[in-house]
Amino acid sequence: MGVFVMGEGMASMEVEWLGLDEIKPYAFNPRNNKESITYVVNSIKEFGFRNPIIVDRDGTIIAGHTRYEAAKHLHMDKVPCIRAEDLTEEQVKAFRLADNKVGEYSLWTDMLGFELKGLTMDMTKFGFNDLAETPEVKPVQELNEMELKQFEHYDYIVFVFRNEGLWSEAVTRFGLEDVEINEGKTRKTGLGRVLDGKVLIEKLNKK
Repeated sequence: MGVFVMGEGMASMEVEWLGLDEIKPYAFNPRNNKESITYVVNSIKEFGFRNPIIVDRDGTIIAGHTRYEAAKHLHMDKVPCIRAEDLTEEQVKAFRLADNKVGEYSLWTDMLGFELKGLTMDMTKFGFNDLAETPEVKPVQELNEMELKQFEHYDYIVFVFRNEGLWSEAVTRFGLEDVEINEGKTRKTGLGRVLDGKVLIEKLNKK
């Protein structure tokens, strides 16, 4: 058993190991996670049970149905749980829905290919089944020159400017009027290239 003490105004979270017979799935769970069970089983086997199941005061699961099913597949006797006893019935229902919904708004960036490339572990057992289609991506700090090749097709090109001065100069040089600053929220898909904006300015200044 362990206790996590949060910031002021937030409840402490006590992690306790409960038997699988002491907790139960929510009978009206609107989320079907059957396709995820195998991947969660593999994750627990590889990394351990690192994410506690959240239950209400009666032991009914609020968040963690897939982890519960994975634990059954692994024939575990007990699993780490957190009792959300301070939540009202309405909050429990809303939390159960929100916990499943908010993750849908997360998107992988082009950095996924770079991160996966450095791993020797078989990531397909965690659901990364399309690695062959993952484009090779270099981090921005390693791009010391323009690497666009003649006749090479790109669906988009991103220039990164590390300070306001370079950014302002680029806006002026290209005569941009309606400028939208994007802070990492782009949802472009396809083949792209990330380039250092400083190199672009330097090449323009040489002309």
